[in-house]
Amino acid sequence: MIRNVIFDWSGTLVDDLPAVWRASNYVFRRAGVPELSLSEFRAEFCLPFTRFYDRYTPHVPLPQLEEWFHGCFQDCQDLVVELPHARRFLEFCRSARLRTFVLSSVHERHFARQTAATGFAPFLDHPYVGVWDKRTKIREIVAEHGLAPEETLLVGDMQHDIETARHGGVRSCGVLTGYNHLDQLRASEPDLIVEHLGELQRLLEENRFELRAPIASRPTATVGALVFHPARDEALLVRTHKWSNRWGIPGGKIKYGETAEDALRREIEEETSLEISEIELALVQDCIGSKEFYREAHFVLLNYTCRAAAPAEVRLNDEAREYAWTDLRQALDLDLNQPTRRLIDAVLARPKRDHGPNHPL
Repeated sequence: MIRNVIFDWSGTLVDDLPAVWRASNYVFRRAGVPELSLSEFRAEFCLPFTRFYDRYTPHVPLPQLEEWFHGCFQDCQDLVVELPHARRFLEFCRSARLRTFVLSSVHERHFARQTAATGFAPFLDHPYVGVWDKRTKIREIVAEHGLAPEETLLVGDMQHDIETARHGGVRSCGVLTGYNHLDQLRASEPDLIVEHLGELQRLLEENRFELRAPIASRPTATVGALVFHPARDEALLVRTHKWSNRWGIPGGKIKYGETAEDALRREIEEETSLEISEIELALVQDCIGSKEFYREAHFVLLNYTCRAAAPAEVRLNDEAREYAWTDLRQALDLDLNQPTRRLIDAVLARPKRDHGPNHPL
């Protein structure tokens, strides 16, 4: 039974990735090395961060790098926001009387400002911040507070967090809300991977605070669609962590008593804020145990085409990180998840007369 939770901070409770990325590129500019795109930064950044600096800026002394980084980061901290589900999970921990800790490399000054902005401080019993290598601290925390390792869960978004949990002999949970992608977290072999803290809360509640991965007992029916722009021959694609950061289509599960088309309208509106029409069934496919998906699952995918209502202003919820309107043939050059690739292939292969008078193909 889980009685203690040790949180990473960045990427687990708050989203500071935009600010860290901006400050890191500022360091690179001052050091005279090329900047990294956001995707490159997420793939390359690692902890302890001295390893990251050693790789890219070995010619600059660490104190100078730190001065540049913290000076810039201080000026862009307004970009740091609490992650969805974080506040509710902290409230859940408090109501369940779980002891809470923070183990993070975040600078003490930045942590103080961010806890003040989020109001998270009252939910955190023991913060340990400014820790460059968490593996050097975890055993001390366990010993100092008399934590039973089997009752202690470390939650983080990076491989270093999972390695730290293993070093301290405690349980581990990787969340897909931060820096590392699914394949990176899988490589570190945590006890559990969840999409976000909301899913972790649900699992703990369902399993009476035992740490167990969800077990699918039957297929799940889902809907999704290639949503075409009202004025251009382009379809909407979204990139999500739970599909290994690959591009796919918006959609989700059908609720009990809900028709498939009603579920599609609801899911598209919830995920993208778009209203849709001209709904046509395009493909039904099985997705069984896909390694691209973040957990074991069996989906029956009802795939549609539809058109967005003008003005087609996309506003993503917390499920997707990025979106793009793209020509279908050009979309095949993207890093698509396999169900989406099969759908696009099927739509492109249809005879033109089957596309309907308003279909762009």
